[in-house]
Amino acid sequence: MSFITSMQQRYTTKKYDPTKKIDNEKIEELKQILQLSPSSINSQPWKFTFVSDQKTKEKLSEVSWVNNEKVINCDTVIVLSRVDNIEAFENRIKEELPEGAVTYFNQFIKTKPEHAVKGWFDRQVYLALGVLLSACAEMGIDSTPMEGIVPEEYDKILGLDEYATLVAVAIGYRDEDDFNQPSKKPKSRMSIEKIIETV
Repeated sequence: MSFITSMQQRYTTKKYDPTKKIDNEKIEELKQILQLSPSSINSQPWKFTFVSDQKTKEKLSEVSWVNNEKVINCDTVIVLSRVDNIEAFENRIKEELPEGAVTYFNQFIKTKPEHAVKGWFDRQVYLALGVLLSACAEMGIDSTPMEGIVPEEYDKILGLDEYATLVAVAIGYRDEDDFNQPSKKPKSRMSIEKIIETV
C-alpha cells in the first residue's frame, strides 16, 4: 500500500475494540520511529511514555475529559511531553550536540522569555506527533491525537517531574461500529486549490 493510500484511509478513531491488541514488534518499531523524529538542531527536547498497563490507563482516563473511553479501550496511550527544566536541557545539549547547534540555541532561543523557549520545545514535540500519526497510518494502526486531557494530572500520574505533557495519542484498532471511519463518514478536507500554491 502506498503512503498516500495510507493517509487516505487514516482517520481520528473515536471507538476502539479493546479485544484487538497491537503486536509487540510494532510497538517497538514505533518507539524507534519516535527516536528518529526530526527536531531543530537535533535538540530532541522530549519524552515519549508508552502506557499499556490497564490500571494506569484507567487513572489517565479519569483526567481525559471526553476521551476517557478511548484511553481505556485502546491498546496503548503514547504521551508526548516536552522538557520543562530549561537548565537541565542546556546542560544536556552542551554534552551531546556540536558547538554550532549549542551556539544557535544560545543566540536565537535562549535569549527569549521562558514561555517562548518552552514554546520552541513544544513545536519540536509536534513534529514528532506528525511522524507518529503518519507511521501509525503506514503500519495499519488506528490512532487518536488527544489534546482533550488534563496535562498536569497526566504529569502527576506518570511522575513526569522534569517534563510537561502536551498531547497524548491513543493507538489500537477500531471498533467495527466506529461512526467516524471513512467507510461511514467520508473524509472532509479543503480542496488542494485552496491550500496549495505553486510558485
